Amino acid sequence: MKTSDFYYDLPEELIAQTPIEPRDSSRLMVYDRKTKSLSHRIFRDILEYLHPGDALVINETRVLPVRLIGKKAGGTANIECLLLKRQNKDDWEALIRPAKRVREGTIIEFGEDFSCKVQEKKEDGIAILRFCYDGVFENFVERYGKAPLPPYIHQENPDKERYQTVYAKINGSAAAPTAGFHFTRQLLDQIKQKGIIIIPILLHVGLGTFRPVKVEEISEHKMHSEFYSVSPEAAKQINDVKKAGGRIIAVGTTSVRTLESVALPDGTVRAESGQTDIFIYPGYQFKCVDALITNFHLPESTLIMLVAAMVGKDEVLDMYRTAVRERYRFFSFGDAMVIL
Repeated sequence: MKTSDFYYDLPEELIAQTPIEPRDSSRLMVYDRKTKSLSHRIFRDILEYLHPGDALVINETRVLPVRLIGKKAGGTANIECLLLKRQNKDDWEALIRPAKRVREGTIIEFGEDFSCKVQEKKEDGIAILRFCYDGVFENFVERYGKAPLPPYIHQENPDKERYQTVYAKINGSAAAPTAGFHFTRQLLDQIKQKGIIIIPILLHVGLGTFRPVKVEEISEHKMHSEFYSVSPEAAKQINDVKKAGGRIIAVGTTSVRTLESVALPDGTVRAESGQTDIFIYPGYQFKCVDALITNFHLPESTLIMLVAAMVGKDEVLDMYRTAVRERYRFFSFGDAMVIL
């Protein structure tokens, strides 16, 4: 199967530049795999498609404002450092733009009291940075950093919390699990009141989000590894729901990848923490996940391939063409779909 098999034509004006308010007023495309039928709703209507005894699995990762804009010591040109993965207390793997302006040993200053040294340069603009500061690292990142918005979003949002889910809890992501943007606290309360259990798991979104598929044969693509964690309590809740006949409904592709990384052949999951580089594309047999809430993804991306694994390549492309025709909003701040 080829990467080009997952291309679709998207008018640029359909790429959402700002989030919609309130969060749950975005549009919702509903796809029923049994009847192969599509319907068009508002996201808060998701309540109608969740049943007592189901589990909604959410990724409670929190995005650090890890986009740092600095200058070389004594220089004037801006250098952007997008922090991707922490190596130890002071060292981070980062994406540097423009990478040609720095070399090993370069000092980049973000403020009088916050700087880094380029320890090692790798391929594709990746470098290892060692930070110099006096205090708590996260405090400096909060002070100097910006939300790491994807490259297709050209408008800064002054509200950093709008690039977080309302249930974001554990710092560590370089990008947000954007399918969760549509939930409000009120909607989550209504879901609980209906008898649906909400189960938090964790996957820190890293470099894979920013890495395009460059190979023509998708089976040759290598995913970047990301940290995940499923607690004993979460694993027990998921397994109890499966045993009782309820559905496991994943919020976002990050939740899918986490659940399928810890799933056993019988559909139950094990409590575990570690690194996953699981790549889900058509032909994959899902073991744990029964339904998916997600956004509309980039053409030829690993994310649209994951959705295609659940519904079929031709079906997902038909859904996306329908979304274009119906003027849905695409990508991080865009509308949503649920696959049942």
